[in-house]
Amino acid sequence: MENNGSGQEKEKKLPTLNIISQKETKHRGYGQGSIDLSQLSGVIIDGDEVYLDDGTLHAKSKIEKGIKFTVNADEVPNGRPCWIVWVAVDFKEDGKYYAGVTSCAMTVDPEARKGWKILADHVNRMDYALKRRVMVDNLGEAEKAKLRDFLAAWDPGMWERSDATLKEALS
Repeated sequence: MENNGSGQEKEKKLPTLNIISQKETKHRGYGQGSIDLSQLSGVIIDGDEVYLDDGTLHAKSKIEKGIKFTVNADEVPNGRPCWIVWVAVDFKEDGKYYAGVTSCAMTVDPEARKGWKILADHVNRMDYALKRRVMVDNLGEAEKAKLRDFLAAWDPGMWERSDATLKEALS
């Protein structure tokens, strides 16, 4: 609360970050940034299973629900490795393509309801995907192959239009 000089208190307005759709483009002034997440998705790699999960944007994916996460990997000795892969889509003259792809490691132990992840890394890599970067060097060869096959099967046209950088990173 802030005193406005007349003895009355008013609530201090904090800067906000607006998540907007592609249709809205107006800037809302100083401290009122915006980010468009409408072209960002999260793909989960969990063992042999690879799937799209809309809950990833809010850390509520199928594998994250009910898990208490820690930044200390030693606290999750029986955790299985899983990956969230942020995929940003953009448009070229000839159509959509996979523009930014970044992967984030985590482990989960559903029986113990514990998991390990570095939230800052997940947020930063989500940002990098939005900035059209390709960062999948932390995936193993098997995970890269699964992701490549998933993206190519999900939309073959988007895969074909994607930059060589992505295809090389997943080969």
